[in-house]
Amino acid sequence: MVVYTFQVVKQGTLLWYNIVLIMKKQTRILQFKVIIEQDKDGIFVASVPELPGCYTQAKTLEEVRERIKEVINLVLESDKDIKKDKLSSPQSHPKFFAIEDISLTYA
Repeated sequence: MVVYTFQVVKQGTLLWYNIVLIMKKQTRILQFKVIIEQDKDGIFVASVPELPGCYTQAKTLEEVRERIKEVINLVLESDKDIKKDKLSSPQSHPKFFAIEDISLTYA
């Protein structure tokens, strides 16, 4: 958002109009699909498939949720191309379809 303010400055008989341009930081809501799993030791592991290298782990669900937000921010700040792409398309990708258990007979 851009805000213009006008300032009147009087010098003797002359009036000067100063135009001040204020750029307010535009905020956006970015959406991500996060996969959270619990390993055999009870540790929660979170990952974001659309962001390479974006994963973390924690002992509690609440903690892993907070940590994955921090990691998402780190990935976006460290890779300007990924950040640019995400800002141009803030919805989460890929679309979630399903999680399935598949059984195989193995000898």
